[in-house]
Amino acid sequence: MKKSAIEHFVSKRAGTAINRFGMIKDGDKILVGVSGGKDSLTLLKVLKERQRWVPVKYAIKAIHVISDYEKDPGEKKMKLTSFFEEIGCDHVFKEVAISGKRNKRGREDCFWCAWNRRKAIFQACAEMGFGKVAFGHHKDDVVETILMNMIYNGEISSMNPVQPLFEGEVTLIRPLVLVEEKEIAKYAREAQLPVIRSTCPRSGDSRRALVKDIVSRLSREKQDVKSNIVRAPSRVKGEYITDMTERA
Repeated sequence: MKKSAIEHFVSKRAGTAINRFGMIKDGDKILVGVSGGKDSLTLLKVLKERQRWVPVKYAIKAIHVISDYEKDPGEKKMKLTSFFEEIGCDHVFKEVAISGKRNKRGREDCFWCAWNRRKAIFQACAEMGFGKVAFGHHKDDVVETILMNMIYNGEISSMNPVQPLFEGEVTLIRPLVLVEEKEIAKYAREAQLPVIRSTCPRSGDSRRALVKDIVSRLSREKQDVKSNIVRAPSRVKGEYITDMTERA
């Protein structure tokens, strides 16, 4: 089947990120986190297609974490299995109990849920001998993370395209970091990906959702808002910054 313009665009942008940041090297074994959403399905399809023609040889395997929040994990597992087999990708499912567990503050929040899911993926990575984990974070995720860290944590930090973890035992890569969410949404539609909507009871009710709405409003007024936010941490003008921390 002939690729559409958006499929070519997203694949090219992913390739640019992979090459610019040195994400994938010959002989890499990459575990791709697949939630079933548009971002992770797009990432997996792009990496699988690139695997066929790029000179760098690497292995990929999809992993989906099933939590006890799932309303119908059987149906979701069936849909994902069908997709994995259709694109010829090895895959594994891992179950994790999240409901009822609470963080140190005694809360069940989105960050805590995500942390437990990622922990399961990193554990699987170590068990299966994979050196890299790929997540479908895109440009909008980077923008929102920068703003969230400023607003809620009072710090300047972001999502790195490549992030060594556990003293270098595992490296996290984000091949879609140069692609905007709206472009991924269009890719998913035109590629007819079997996107599975989140069944999380807290979906859409988070700090990230609030920041996403703020960025959306700003972008309607100024087109390059997202690019400006992404560039900001690397363009700090020290002479115009003073430590204004309140001290007792």
